[in-house]
Amino acid sequence: MQAVMQQGYEGLSLLVWLNWDRLFALGTVVVGLLAGAFLGQAIVGL
Repeated sequence: MQAVMQQGYEGLSLLVWLNWDRLFALGTVVVGLLAGAFLGQAIVGL
């Protein structure tokens, strides 16, 4: 069981290592959308 968990973790870390730039780009888009929504609410609230 421990070996299966270790292999699963290594596989997941490999996927994250290979796709870190895509995850970073997705995170950047999400942060930008949240910032835009916040600023939009602030402007409408004036």
